[in-house]
Amino acid sequence: MAEPVGSPKNWPPLGLPVGSVRALLTLIIVGVVCLNLVRGQDPEVLWIETLLIALAHYFTSRRFVALPAEVVKRLEAEGILENERQPLFLPRHTIRVIILAAFIGLSVYLYREQRLWNNPHALTLLGIIFAYLLGAMFRAVTGWFHRNRAHPPHRFWADARAVIVLLALAVIAIPQLIGQPEILPSEAHRIALAFVLFYFGSR
Repeated sequence: MAEPVGSPKNWPPLGLPVGSVRALLTLIIVGVVCLNLVRGQDPEVLWIETLLIALAHYFTSRRFVALPAEVVKRLEAEGILENERQPLFLPRHTIRVIILAAFIGLSVYLYREQRLWNNPHALTLLGIIFAYLLGAMFRAVTGWFHRNRAHPPHRFWADARAVIVLLALAVIAIPQLIGQPEILPSEAHRIALAFVLFYFGSR
């Protein structure tokens, strides 16, 4: 059965550009987590999990295929692609810059207050977030570089990253699987998981 014209599938939430509600939710979650850390309170696990899911979804849900402008306009006119105005009517990448600035500002504030290295929860959380965001920025930079090259990127680099992250995770996963996680120091777990998050962000 054909979907009627004007179906909710094609209605932008609240009449805002696609991604605006997602952007607002992400900014609110970022604000709550950052404010808790500024106040010296460790965010609840649920808030941290929600933050990571929101960041992962927000940074990976935008359009990936680079199409010529005239093709995009034609596909949007035909209803094949959604009209991709920027979230909240802000300039491109504004939300990403705000998110990044929030965590950089938080890191600087905690460092100046001499609370960064003394708070393992804050340090671990910021390390996780920056590992993922660094991967996302790496993907954006390499994507731009590859689009402007005459030759496609060599698969060696993608394979090398995959091998490194698989080995890093295997090193910490094996002790977990055999029931002896204490074999490795906690720093090894943090470093390996940072590699994994960087990899997810870079894909």
